[in-house]
Parts: sequence; structure tokens; C-alpha cells
Amino acid sequence: MGADQNIDWIAAAASALDWWRDAGVDVVVDDAIVNWLEAPSSLAAMAGPGAASLPATSAPAPATLADALPDTLEAFMAWRGGDAAPEARWGGAAFAASGPADAELMFYVDCPERHDRDGLLEGDVGRLFDRMLAAIGRSRAEVSIASVCTRRPTTGRVPRDVEARLGSIARHHVSLVRPKRLLALGDAASRALLSMNVADARGRSHALNHKDGTVTLVVASHHPRFLLDRPTAKAEAWKDLLMLTRDMTITATGTGA
Repeated sequence: MGADQNIDWIAAAASALDWWRDAGVDVVVDDAIVNWLEAPSSLAAMAGPGAASLPATSAPAPATLADALPDTLEAFMAWRGGDAAPEARWGGAAFAASGPADAELMFYVDCPERHDRDGLLEGDVGRLFDRMLAAIGRSRAEVSIASVCTRRPTTGRVPRDVEARLGSIARHHVSLVRPKRLLALGDAASRALLSMNVADARGRSHALNHKDGTVTLVVASHHPRFLLDRPTAKAEAWKDLLMLTRDMTITATGTGA
């Protein structure tokens, strides 16, 4: 026959489909007129008795108790440390948020430190954090401290496959506490609350709006762990603390945003 009959039919079919897609064909067309606005059951009847049936698609199920987050801080804290939390099977100790339930100032980090035992931010990291608090005239007793992950991940980083879920949980937590100001420490905390890394979020405050009409002003800064590794970044962290303090003054007096 003279022609090469060794044809890669899979590649040929894929090429044809790519051509049709580039041409703008995105639906299957038949000779029979179809009312695409009809209910699915009517469309199935029009297909005729010889047509292959499609699996039934049920409507989305309403949110279950496992999906809906508790709407009180007390219930949320109990849920956060229970078996329904995303990190429940990670192993290791779970660290609950600390501080007053009505704290005006809140801090969010990514996860517990490797050597944390009695609470978040212990050891060298904790000592630097305490100095940061002292620089703005605060102590742990009067601020709320929480983490995106209640347990430490094996890698020490927030897993990307649950990052979105943990972010929504963190924002819900903040909405229950409703602090006037919040400092997100590190990329993971900044992504959870602001959907951006520290490098993109720094330099300005961000408004986190709550359902009751209140607003939390969020500032993103470097994690104390990062500052221990790169002391030169402490100057940037100090500017972030000054911004947080400025926002505190503005919120208290109501003179600006």
C-alpha cells in the first residue's frame, strides 16, 4: 500500500480533540433538538430507551456538624482539640490558644515549636517573642496566642493539602474572639488569615471583617523563629510592631482607619 500504517491512534485522537477544543467546540451536538434548560429527568427521557443512562447526581448535602464550626468560643475550643479537628490524627500534643477570651490583641503563628511543652512559643523563640511583647508594653497574660495547626506537623510546616481548611478555621477563631488587632507571625499564619505571604502583606494593615460588623486590623510580620536565624530582619519586625501599635491607638480613639 506504500503508506506507513503504524499509527499512534491515542495520540491522533488526542490531537483531534485538542483541535476541536481550540476551535471552540465544548459540547456534544446531536440531530435532535434539546432544550438545555429542561430538568435532567426530562433530558434523560428525550435520549430514548437505547441511550446509556448516566449516574444520578444528588444535590449537595447540607453541612454536617463535622463541617459546620461551633459558633461559640467555648464550643469551638472544645472542638479544636477533639477528634474532628483536621490535625487530630497527627500525633503529639495539641496546644490550645492561650490568653483572655476577650483579648484586644491576638497573635497567630503557624504551629507549635519542636520544644514546646506547656504552651506555644517556648524556649529561645518564646524569649524573643516575650521581648517583642515588652517592646509594645504587653505581656502574655493580656494577649491571645494561637496557631494555625494545634499539633506540630512532621515536617514542621503546615501541610498544603489542609492549608485552606486550617485557614478557614483560623479566621473563624478570630471572628469568635474579635480582637481589635492581630499580628500574623510568619508566612503560614499570613496565608491563613490574609491569603498572602508576609513579603506581600507587610507594610500595611488589613481589615478582617466579622459578621457582627466589627473589624480586626491585621498586620503581618516575621516569625520570631525567622528573626533568630536572620537578626537583620529585626528592624523590619520593629516597624511592624510600630504599625500594630499605631493601629491600636487609631482603633481606640476612632480617629482613622
